[in-house]
Amino acid sequence: MFSQISDFLANTPLWTPQMIAILIGVGAFVGFINTIAGLATAISYWLFMAMGMPINIANATTRFGVLMQFSATSAIFKKEGYLDLKVATKVGIPVAIGAFAGAELAAYLPAGITEIVMAVMLPLMVVLLLIDKKKVEKKFSFTGSTEMTPLKYVVFTLIGIYGGFTHAGVGLLIMFGSFIFLGLDMIRSNAIKQFAVVIYTPIALLIFALHGQINWPVAIIYSVGNIIGGIIASKVAIKWGERFIKISVGVVVITMSLWLIFKNI
Repeated sequence: MFSQISDFLANTPLWTPQMIAILIGVGAFVGFINTIAGLATAISYWLFMAMGMPINIANATTRFGVLMQFSATSAIFKKEGYLDLKVATKVGIPVAIGAFAGAELAAYLPAGITEIVMAVMLPLMVVLLLIDKKKVEKKFSFTGSTEMTPLKYVVFTLIGIYGGFTHAGVGLLIMFGSFIFLGLDMIRSNAIKQFAVVIYTPIALLIFALHGQINWPVAIIYSVGNIIGGIIASKVAIKWGERFIKISVGVVVITMSLWLIFKNI
């Protein structure tokens, strides 16, 4: 079954109705999950790699849709009063600085090394994905200030390095960093995540573009789905489905990680 799907994706021309529908449909699904939970970018990597892209091209190509999606959702969070632009900018600047180094590293590293690093890191991100954020919020009463300190700058810069290297899971790191170090609730931490991604992604996108690692036709079509999914997720809170979505993404990510590991053995 999986081999048949891979063969279809690898051999179907991009400009066919079927492939365009797949890209927009999967893009919407990923955009939806990334907005309410996170880590679904790993699904984008799997799709693009099944289409025949090396992981470094897949990593770069997904960034355009990410930028378009989070630009739209940031505007919605701002309109609804959850996004503090001043705080989000304070977080976004060190993340962007780190992203420059991370993207340069990803652009120069051989694809095999990138695959191994992601295979190790993605399961670690699943742990954050499966944490019940509401229970954590009730159990711990964080009173961190939104004022930035040297330690906070270091933390968010390190998160940015990871985000520049690979987008998968960086939203969770920004969200939990805002929750723990800035004392924000999860809704506002999620809004911070949206805007911080908007600040750092153009830097990573530019670096990958300069290295010729972006498949622009795929990126543009896929971004349409990302935007649709992100807008729907930002307006609709589907609490009953969050656990199922998290588990589903977790299974996909672990499967992809094992595949990447065995692929390089």
